[in-house]
Amino acid sequence: MCGIFGIHAAGEDVANLTYFGLFALQHRGQESAGIAVGDGQGLRVHRDMGLVNQVFSPAALGELKGKVALGHTRYSTTGASRAENAHPMPIHHPVLGDAAIAHNGNLINAAALRRELEAQGVEFDTSNDTEVMARLLETTHGKSWEDLIRRAFARVVGAYSCGVITPREVIAVRDPYGFRPLCIGYIPRGSGQPGHVFASETCALDTVNATFVREVQPGEMVLMDEHGVRSVSFQTSNRHAMCVFEFIYFARPDSILKNCELEEARLRMGRELAAESPVPADMVIGLPDSGTPAAIGYAEAAGIPFREGLVKSRYINRTFIQPTQSLREAGVMLKLNPLKRSLAGKRVIAVDDSIVRGTSSKRVIDIMRRAGATEVHLRISSPPMRFPCFMGVDIGSSKELIAANRSVEQIREHIGADSLAYLSIPGLMRAVGTGTIDHFCRACFDGSYPVPVPQQLEMDKLALEV
Repeated sequence: MCGIFGIHAAGEDVANLTYFGLFALQHRGQESAGIAVGDGQGLRVHRDMGLVNQVFSPAALGELKGKVALGHTRYSTTGASRAENAHPMPIHHPVLGDAAIAHNGNLINAAALRRELEAQGVEFDTSNDTEVMARLLETTHGKSWEDLIRRAFARVVGAYSCGVITPREVIAVRDPYGFRPLCIGYIPRGSGQPGHVFASETCALDTVNATFVREVQPGEMVLMDEHGVRSVSFQTSNRHAMCVFEFIYFARPDSILKNCELEEARLRMGRELAAESPVPADMVIGLPDSGTPAAIGYAEAAGIPFREGLVKSRYINRTFIQPTQSLREAGVMLKLNPLKRSLAGKRVIAVDDSIVRGTSSKRVIDIMRRAGATEVHLRISSPPMRFPCFMGVDIGSSKELIAANRSVEQIREHIGADSLAYLSIPGLMRAVGTGTIDHFCRACFDGSYPVPVPQQLEMDKLALEV
């Protein structure tokens, strides 16, 4: 998760444009937000805990004047949810001066790099793997920021879609596997030089009326300054491995990934699910909002009416990406209310995008039964999540995954559904419809990690005894 937005547009209010872009990326992180702005001479950074509209007042944005900006919304995976871990994170290079970095992803060799830097006398202020990248850049020799990034990131292993800002330029960097999304666009400005933008998702480009150009390629660095846009290939790998969960849940349905509009992909997931796991019912509902597109696809394919059965409060954050289990549980009860007249006496197929911990599913099924549903059949538009993620999702241990040590029947019994079925991996890939299974990371489903995982990190995540 995490959302990144970068812009170079001399003469424009780049802070406000970044603010608008971060609004479009709020679904990718709700714990903290920040914006750094460069005016050609220096940088100003404003970052704090909270949602985008809580962190930035008109007065705060008014202080951020410049021609380049970099923004971030945070979802914590490495490093606690605290203000000092908010991005963009400052960099102070002894030769090249000040910069800042924003990061979406997770490094699997962060601990090793940190130990090495500490042995050299480098001090750390946070537990954040992004600070490891910042300190690595500070201690790397080079003639330019392009040179520094090329040298420093050659030592970094894992998932990273990053933005780096200096007083004069903003730079997009994507890891050689392409785990996390990153795209570029431009803002037309009549006869003047267009503004240049990069963002985690295309929906953020739409917010600032930018035209989507293409995705940043795996292993590519894109530099935006007063001379325009320049691309550099700085790393290569023998395969690409975008996280397939971007298609299922993370990214907004109006975004485009790999030339695929995600709303349509999610409709196809529902159609595949209906073909694989039919069941007699009176109505199909989506668990709002992320389950709705697949529910519509399921209803269309099954010939069963799609209805609203649950009303979601638009003011409750996404429960999956809350930092603690107690907040997730409270959020489920606050955000969903049943439509009792629609559900009473009905056999209901409820479609959701995933079951991670089982918290939401169990409580939602209970809500529907208390509203009078006679049967509740749960259909999931992704395969069971059986393995932890090391590439940027806050699933710290297999103990947190309900499917890790339970069969589908055991999960059904635990959550209280009348039946339960997941979409198969082949069905998912047919629905995604772009590339082959080897073009995606699906390790949370089958344990096939694209890069070797350090043994200690694996033990920590899998909660094994040494």
